[in-house]
Amino acid sequence: MQKKLSVVAATVVLLGLSGCGLLPEKVDETKGWSASKLYSEAMEELEGQHYERAVQLFEKLESSYPFGTYAQQAQMEIAYAYYKSQDQAQALAAVERFIKLHPNHANVDYMYYLRGLINFNDQIGFLNFIYEQDPTERDPKATREAFTAFKALVDKFPNSKYTPDAIERMKYLINAMASYEVHVARYYYRRGAYLAAINRAMGAVNDYRDSPAIEEALYIMYRGYDKMGMTVLRDDTLRVLKLNFPKTAFLDEGVKAERHWWKIW
Repeated sequence: MQKKLSVVAATVVLLGLSGCGLLPEKVDETKGWSASKLYSEAMEELEGQHYERAVQLFEKLESSYPFGTYAQQAQMEIAYAYYKSQDQAQALAAVERFIKLHPNHANVDYMYYLRGLINFNDQIGFLNFIYEQDPTERDPKATREAFTAFKALVDKFPNSKYTPDAIERMKYLINAMASYEVHVARYYYRRGAYLAAINRAMGAVNDYRDSPAIEEALYIMYRGYDKMGMTVLRDDTLRVLKLNFPKTAFLDEGVKAERHWWKIW
């Protein structure tokens, strides 16, 4: 009982000291820093890959000096810092906020590009385990969102210095989306769902006709029509396959000739 009373008494004394201001307060080392000082320190943290601290300093800069170029640059750097720290949700929120606040900013095209990169990296993470997962369980949402983001940049800023890279990434994403459809078509074919396989493969051919994946899509259609006894469509599909891919290996090796499409980037 005596021990408990001592603890209570000590707590009361500490609270009293805190109320009297005798305990040291947490010091804000940035107090009185100029905008340029805050920015240089934040950039140093960013370059040192201390992303959490960099975000704190950029946010301090924006709140202390809300008007002018430093605040706008801080908003851009916050988005980049979240992107580098792989915090997709915060990065996208920062990008959208900047675009909404500064739609006519001289460097807003970079923010459109960064939005694409954020989604693109999420899509790459999705590809890292693709070979371990059933194709029907994979959600191509990240792929579509990355493509849409890059397309927005290309459409809105065709002369941007970021546009050529965005176009190349869009080509890759088209291949990824086409290959996803082919994976699902193959899944249906192997389980005897030939009509579903044909429809999925046909969708890839119609929507992504410039993708290398349509070679296998045509082959799946050919085999599906054959299994269903639809000889006219089978022969017509075979003709198209040979015309577009005269050296196709699928006719010799079958579905086992599947390409490792995720390695094309």
